[in-house]
Amino acid sequence: MTSSVTEGAPPALTIGERAVPAGSRLEFSVLVARSPIQSPIELPITVVHGARPGPRVFLTAAVHGDELNGLPIIWRTMRRLQPATLRGSVVAAPVANGFAVAAQSRYLPDRRDLNRAFPGSARGSLAGRLANMLMETVIRGSDVGVDLHTGSLMRSNLPQVRANLDDPETRALAEAFAAPVSLHGTERQGSLRRAATAAGVRCLLYEGGEGLRFDSKAVRVGVEGVQRLLGHLGMIPPPAPGSPTRRLGKSSWVRAPRSGMVELDVEAGDEVVGKARIGRIVDVFGRVVARLKAPFDGVVIGRANNPVVHRGDALVHIGRSLASGDDEAAVEAPR
Repeated sequence: MTSSVTEGAPPALTIGERAVPAGSRLEFSVLVARSPIQSPIELPITVVHGARPGPRVFLTAAVHGDELNGLPIIWRTMRRLQPATLRGSVVAAPVANGFAVAAQSRYLPDRRDLNRAFPGSARGSLAGRLANMLMETVIRGSDVGVDLHTGSLMRSNLPQVRANLDDPETRALAEAFAAPVSLHGTERQGSLRRAATAAGVRCLLYEGGEGLRFDSKAVRVGVEGVQRLLGHLGMIPPPAPGSPTRRLGKSSWVRAPRSGMVELDVEAGDEVVGKARIGRIVDVFGRVVARLKAPFDGVVIGRANNPVVHRGDALVHIGRSLASGDDEAAVEAPR
């Protein structure tokens, strides 16, 4: 641990049982549980506590174990922060769900989704206990947070922020982050974002790239977005602004009307026109058995990468621009 304290510095920041002095950085792990063969399963935490007073921001990644782009986003963000000049503190959990990361799975060993277990319980299921530990050590006490996700289940996502854009302060955070698109949506029951909001922490959910791999574009957009967010909060000198984010309201998945092999004509980020063809499903002989059409004008914010599909599978996620005053309810992918 290194330390650089200035006059008028804030008090030490307590994370779990650790006290982090002002003007310092610390990396440590908290024991979550032990495996059936008694190997420790830990929650890694990294903290940069600035020498000057300011907001507290949390960063979480790998809540789903196959969604990995948030790890290098946190690594690069934390390396750039200088404790001597930082105003406030950043508390990060780069591997929020070590059980699932080790198994290269979205889920915990009991098949529970950690992002449906918040705020959790110290006496609950494995998912509940881990959610509770994240709440108490990383999330609670923060002012703002960013939960970093990646496309899952062999899908890739356009870099995007999901947030309650009806809240002016949260909308300002999304605009400062400046991802290519910002998707409006309320928080889902049991999600980290909902629990953080209930605890008084304004939270953005960042999505980008594909599961089980590092996507350089999604990582770059995430790092730059977090830097702009910290600059907006006055914690670091403001970096160059990004291009204005495109606000989206309603989003909808185009699903497979038939089983077969899908051939898509669109990529994440493509503009589409309502009723235009965006792909087809073929049988094992290559004969077209169904054609796919866009439900409305919009932008592709996610797509499936596995060509083998069953009827009802989600194939293309399309978002529609949110005009000023548009109060249409948002429909978004589960998080």
